[in-house]
Amino acid sequence: MTRNRAVNGIPSEEMVEYYERRAEHGIGLIITEGTYIDTPDAGGVEGVPVLRQGAAADAWSRVVEKVHSKNAAIFAQLWHIGAALEATSAISPSGIALDGRLHGRHMTMRDMDRVCSAFAEAAVLAQSIGFDGVEIHGAHGYLIDQFLWDVTNHRLDEYGGTHPERARFAADVVSSVRREVGPDFPISFRFSQFKVDRYTARIAETPDQLAALLRPIAAAGTTIFHASARRFWEPAFDISKRTLAGWAKDLTGMPVIAVGSLGLDGAFRGSDTAGHAPLQPLVDQFMDDQFDLVASGRSLLVNPNWVDAFSKGELHKLRTYRKEYEAEYF
Repeated sequence: MTRNRAVNGIPSEEMVEYYERRAEHGIGLIITEGTYIDTPDAGGVEGVPVLRQGAAADAWSRVVEKVHSKNAAIFAQLWHIGAALEATSAISPSGIALDGRLHGRHMTMRDMDRVCSAFAEAAVLAQSIGFDGVEIHGAHGYLIDQFLWDVTNHRLDEYGGTHPERARFAADVVSSVRREVGPDFPISFRFSQFKVDRYTARIAETPDQLAALLRPIAAAGTTIFHASARRFWEPAFDISKRTLAGWAKDLTGMPVIAVGSLGLDGAFRGSDTAGHAPLQPLVDQFMDDQFDLVASGRSLLVNPNWVDAFSKGELHKLRTYRKEYEAEYF
């Protein structure tokens, strides 16, 4: 969950305290906000942290130390936003923005090799800092997802066309990371159907298409999939009530994290109020073996103690989510 509190890419002391506050209230695993890999075209939004040697690595070390001191684990989420960047230097599979217009330039093989290497270098640095794993951000219309989505991937080479071909770059990133971090370091891969402000977008229309995308990524060395949905309980396809997380687990046999409006009953984005939703669907789907872990975003932004309250059955005591509360409860 991007907080825009880094200074020149370096995590601030405010960020150190932010992660520590959430770790001390019962979270088992923290996945950081999106963190740019160390390549000039990865992003450019002010306040977003980067994972690079030097002062940024030192600051992330303090984050890891504080989280571990509270008996929680932490993954670094590695991010390249591709054509979601409004700069003319943006790169993407086909030089196409999320709205379908020509934007930036299409990636050459040299570009793809360079980006794969940057993801691997960031993962190695995360491992050396003491992170417990990394998450590769392949969701929401950012660079890797732009390869997975036929709207932004018009390539005519082996990285475009069929679903397995569109998954090739994601698999290359994962395998590059796996080669460098060794066999035991956890790698999470985050994916989604929807994109930023494009909630009806889909990378797969059927379970078979989803399998064709996810199985090569799994085989490349993924440890766990993070299935990002707007609402975790909604069916992924019309043929059954199985969720996106449930399908990912069923199709790949891999552990899966479910996420999407956990505990909230309001709008996905904006300033609308989101009250506390019943959690019985979460329990039911867990018992149905549709996921192994569950993640919370907005609930934790405004309530650092959300997990403690959940475990005590005291959700009624928590602050109702409003967009404007995010800064107040940073």
